Amino acid sequence: QVQLVESGGGLVQAGDSLRLSCTASGRAFSRYGMNWFRQAPGKEREFVATISWSDDSTYYADSVKGRFTISRDNAKNTVDLQMNSLKPEDTAVYYCAAVHTAVLVTAPGGMDYWGKGTLVTVSS
Repeated sequence: QVQLVESGGGLVQAGDSLRLSCTASGRAFSRYGMNWFRQAPGKEREFVATISWSDDSTYYADSVKGRFTISRDNAKNTVDLQMNSLKPEDTAVYYCAAVHTAVLVTAPGGMDYWGKGTLVTVSS
C-alpha cells in the first residue's frame, strides 16, 4: 500500500511559477513509476508527466513540454512538479499517482495509487 499526499497548489497569475510536491508513505517508493495528472472543471483527467523508477526517464504531455519538469527524490519519498510559464488553461486539480512498473505509463486507468489532489488556479 502506498499513500500519496500532494501539496503546493494555489492561486497564481499567468506567467508565474509554482512547484507541486507529492510525498509518499508506504513501502518501496523507489520501485514505483510516479506521475502527475490534472483535471479541469468539466473535463476528464489527463496525463501531465511521468518519471520512471528504473532510470529516472521522463515523459510529458505536449501541452506542458518545455514548461513543466518532473523530478523525484527516492531518499525523501517525494516527487515534484516544477511548473513555469503557467497559463490559465493549466488551471486544474493536480493529482499525484503511482504505478508499480518500470514502464512509463500515461493512462489514468493504469495507476495503482492516487493522491487526493491539489488545486492550481492560474488567473489571466
